[in-house]
Amino acid sequence: MSDSVQPVFTVAGIRGIENRVMPSADPPLMERAGRAAAEEAFRLTMERPGRVLIVCGPGNNGGDGLVMARRLLQAKREVTVVFDGDLARLPADAAAAYVAWRGAGGKVETELPPPPEEGWALIADALFGIGLERPLTGHYAAWIESLNSFNVPRLAIDIPSGIDADTGKVLGTAFRATHTLTFIALKPGLLTLDGPDHVGNLIVRTLDIDIAEHARPPGHVIDTTLFRDQLKPRLNNSHKGDFGEVGVIGGARGMNGAALLAARAALKLGAGRVLVSLVDERAPSVDLIQPELMLRTPEQVLAQANALAVGPGLGLDERAKAILGEALALERPLVLDADALTLLAQDDDFQRLCHDRSAPTLITPHPGEAGRLLGTDPFAVQHDRVGAAVELSQRYRSLVLLKGCGSVIALPDQRWLINTTGHPGMASGGMGDVLSGLLVALLAQRWPAESALLAATHLHGAAADRLAREGVGPIGLTAGEVCEASRGVFNGWIVQANQNGH
Repeated sequence: MSDSVQPVFTVAGIRGIENRVMPSADPPLMERAGRAAAEEAFRLTMERPGRVLIVCGPGNNGGDGLVMARRLLQAKREVTVVFDGDLARLPADAAAAYVAWRGAGGKVETELPPPPEEGWALIADALFGIGLERPLTGHYAAWIESLNSFNVPRLAIDIPSGIDADTGKVLGTAFRATHTLTFIALKPGLLTLDGPDHVGNLIVRTLDIDIAEHARPPGHVIDTTLFRDQLKPRLNNSHKGDFGEVGVIGGARGMNGAALLAARAALKLGAGRVLVSLVDERAPSVDLIQPELMLRTPEQVLAQANALAVGPGLGLDERAKAILGEALALERPLVLDADALTLLAQDDDFQRLCHDRSAPTLITPHPGEAGRLLGTDPFAVQHDRVGAAVELSQRYRSLVLLKGCGSVIALPDQRWLINTTGHPGMASGGMGDVLSGLLVALLAQRWPAESALLAATHLHGAAADRLAREGVGPIGLTAGEVCEASRGVFNGWIVQANQNGH
C-alpha cells in the first residue's frame, strides 16, 4: 500500500497507538491535540474577530478543548468555556488541562450562555470523542441541538459528538460541524453512513506520530495511487481484441434499461466488444442509442465473454436461476449485482458455487441486498457497514462493494477501504447498473480484480463529482450522464498518471 494513501483506524486501533505513544510523548498528546485545535480555530477566525465558545465534556475530548481554550486565551482571544463533568472523575490528563486552564485565568460556565451581541466567532465541540457508545440524551442532546442552530463556523474536535467513530451512526443526536479536526488518523465513522453529513470539511492532524512505526492500518481511503500501475496509454499497434469481450446478462421485461446502461458503461470505458443479452424475449434486437452493442442470447454471451456482469434487471424466474448457475460455474471474472444477488441469497447451492470459484467474484450489494446475503436486515448492515462488508467477503470468498454513503470495499484477506467520491445526486435509478458496467469493462481488459473494483468505484463517484462542478446536478443527475462523464475522467487519469513520469 502506498505511503500516500490515507490510513483508517477503528477506535481500538487508535487506542492501541495512543497507549504505545503516550508513556514517552513529549509534549503529551493532549497538549499536541489542543495546540492543533487552537491553530485551526485561528485559521477559521482570521476574518471573524470575537468570542470563541468551547463546550467541553467529562473526558479526554473535553481535556483537548481545555488545552485549546488556554492557548487561545494566551494569544489574547476571548474564550468562553462551558464544562460539564465531575472533577474528581476526570482522567489525569484532562484534570491537568482543567487546572492549567483555571491557572491561566480561565473561567468555567456550567450551562450554555446566550451568545454575545455580535454573535460567536466560532463554536468548538469538545464534548465527547471517539469512545462514545451510548445515545446522547438529556441536557447533552439539548446542548447539541442548540449549538447546531448557530450559523457560524462549528469545529468538532476529533469527531462530532454523537457520531459513532467506528460506524458513522448517530447516537441519539449529533453535532453538525462545518469543520472537523481529527487526530492521529481517520476513523470509519467520519467517512461512511451519517458521518459525512456531520463532519463538514475534514482535516487530519497526526500529532507528530509516525503511524507506520506503531500499527498497520486495517483500512484505507481509496485514491488513484492504488491503481495507478494500471493507468497505461494504449499502444499505437492495438486492436479491439486486445481489450476484451464484456458480457452483460439481464434486462427482463420492464427492465431492459438496466442491462443496456451497464453495457453502455462498459463500452464507454474501453472494452473491445460488449455483448449484451436481454432476457426479455420481446426486447429489441439492437440498441438504437448505442448500436455498437452486440445483442446476443444468454448462451452466446456465456460462451464468448471473457468477463461477465450478471444481474441488472435479470429477474427472479427459473430462467434467471439457470443463467446464474451457468455463470457461477464458469472460470472467468464475474460481477454479480441486483437480481443475481437476490437469487444468490436464496440458494445454498449458488452460495457454495460462489464460495468455491477460483476466478474472481465481485459482488456489489446495496444495504438491502447485503442484508439478504447475510440473513439479516439492512438496518443491521448499516449499523456496521465495515463489519458487514468484511463478513460478506469472508462468507462468499468474494471482493465486496457495499454501496451507500461512503461505499465500503472488503477483500478476502480482510482488508477494507472506503470510497469518498460521489454525492447524494447519485441516489437515482440505474446508477448501480452503470457501476457494474464500468467494473466489468476493466475486468475484461485484464485488470486485476482488486484494482478494477477500486478504480470503478472511485471513478463512478468522481464522474458524478465532475458533473456537479460543471452544473449538472446534483439534483436530477441521471445514470446515463454519469456513464458519459466516466469516460472523460478515466482518460484524464491516464494522462495525469503518465505526465508524472509513470
